[in-house]
Amino acid sequence: MKGNSMRGTDFVSELEAAVDGAVIGREFETLDPWLEIAPDKLLETCHWLKDICEVRFDGLQCITAIDWLETDPKKASKVEWEPHTELVYHLWSTKARASLVLKVKLPRWKNDESGQLPEVSSVEGVWRGADWHEREVFDLSGIRFLG
Repeated sequence: MKGNSMRGTDFVSELEAAVDGAVIGREFETLDPWLEIAPDKLLETCHWLKDICEVRFDGLQCITAIDWLETDPKKASKVEWEPHTELVYHLWSTKARASLVLKVKLPRWKNDESGQLPEVSSVEGVWRGADWHEREVFDLSGIRFLG
């Protein structure tokens, strides 16, 4: 986490206990520390980070979508990942003066059916400003936000 060290990463253990199966990856030895969150646990995780976590991540700075799709067959055969989309949420804690990045990986197509857009829960009910970011992500990448 950038900013305050927030007494290490104790809150991650608390999150894992509170929202079972939410954290599926992490990296804290980097410029922008991040947690990978299971898509079906995103909303519950965000509520916990904002309202229950001692750090109180009260701000959503932005949501970014990354489309990991390689259409060139030659290049596609060389990549080490399956086509997917990734949402990146940048959070801020005013109280702790610290930031955190959440990553959520979604299948490229819903139910592996070509042309079916991926879906994930909206976090607009957690951070009201997410509405604008989610609409932009939908317009630019086609990810649908539910709720």
